[in-house]
Amino acid sequence: MTNYECNAACRHCLYACSPDRGGGYITREGAKEICGTLVKGGCLSVHIGGGEPFLDFDGLIALLEECSKAGIRVEYVETNGFWAVDEGQAKKMLQTLLKASADTLCISLDPFHAEYVSYGLPLKLAELCRSEGFGCFLWQERFLRTLSKANSNKPHDRAALEKQISPSYIIDTAQQYGIGIGGRAVNVELEYGKKQPLENLLTSRGGRRACNLLSTDHFHVDLHGNFIPPGCTGIAVPLAELLDGLEEGKYPVFEAIVSSGLLGLLKYAESLGFVADEEYTSACMLCFFIRKWLAENTACAELDTEHYKASFEYY
Repeated sequence: MTNYECNAACRHCLYACSPDRGGGYITREGAKEICGTLVKGGCLSVHIGGGEPFLDFDGLIALLEECSKAGIRVEYVETNGFWAVDEGQAKKMLQTLLKASADTLCISLDPFHAEYVSYGLPLKLAELCRSEGFGCFLWQERFLRTLSKANSNKPHDRAALEKQISPSYIIDTAQQYGIGIGGRAVNVELEYGKKQPLENLLTSRGGRRACNLLSTDHFHVDLHGNFIPPGCTGIAVPLAELLDGLEEGKYPVFEAIVSSGLLGLLKYAESLGFVADEEYTSACMLCFFIRKWLAENTACAELDTEHYKASFEYY
């Protein structure tokens, strides 16, 4: 993850990225250090995302160069295609990417992105890629049929998309994506999910099982070198420390979830003063709000307070 800043603030963004998110952009030095840690851990291929990687094109090229030096293959670079306005400039950028050993783009295409980027731009960028011998795929191309009901030359707000596509386009898109509960995506479940008694959630399979935050199945590493577990955002530990073995007691929230799941996390939070509501839409939602409370009221290093704040902006 090159950054948390993005020109968009999509409803399904698990990382709550937006134009207002700070933190900067990954530096060449930071990229070199992260690449070395990845190689040490046996990870020799990555994809690059954000935020929006193309907000700092020189920084992106520096990152690609460091990946190449480290022997790490870049499978693709993610983008929402906002930069494809000038065709001549976009072609030059594609050629520069090729020289830096990147040859494929994952281009976002869905109703949520269409609220910020006219969906004609991803289509234009895909055409440019094909003409320049650059690989690309639209994520997800199946939404093109849905989007064809709206004007492709401008972004659309919620009211416009509800009128042009469907009054239920938000929940329909979320269900087709199969998005997780995290970041700004929590708002979709808060609006459309059905609340359940706390006791039911705690005794359900999701409430009883330990969560495998140590999985390396599609994990992310952000610009600060933090390991972000698959599908579980707002919680992170330094990748280098994780490889060497986490110091016992240093990351109590992370440890509680790994060892005892939701029940362990709840007990830990209650010992610090957290009081749960009577109902939540899911076990994951309960976990999110426990971590939000801990981020705001304690000094847990593995929790990103900005993440929980940003999750409720722009919706």
